[in-house]
Amino acid sequence: MSQSPAYGVGDASYQAAGGIDGLQRLVDDFYTLMDERPEAATIRAMHPESLELARDKLACFLSGWLGGPRLFSERYGPIAIPAFHAQWPIDETHSAAWLQCMAGAIARQPYAPEFAEYLLIQLRVPAARIVQASGNRHKQG
Repeated sequence: MSQSPAYGVGDASYQAAGGIDGLQRLVDDFYTLMDERPEAATIRAMHPESLELARDKLACFLSGWLGGPRLFSERYGPIAIPAFHAQWPIDETHSAAWLQCMAGAIARQPYAPEFAEYLLIQLRVPAARIVQASGNRHKQG
């Protein structure tokens, strides 16, 4: 019986993703899919025309989130994902489109199937928190 890596422990997830180079490829594929998929048009419109900064921020966030170097806080300061995203009314439809683009990007990577599944499950957590934070803020307004 083979011993699978303990994703979520130390930097196992970061290493499984291919380090920062692997994460940059994932993010590039993610934003390519966001540009291409009609169901993602609404969330793509929430971004500036140039995705250079968004690409870097997402790759840096994923690095620290997956147990690697905390590049986001080094480059951009503290991370407040729900608070940042609360400026837009993000609902379940937006979250589903985001996760579909991420699932497609993950499928394009040379990840072990177990890691690909793990990563998508883990990404549902912040996606749900963003919907909740956005909904709470926009109900008050």
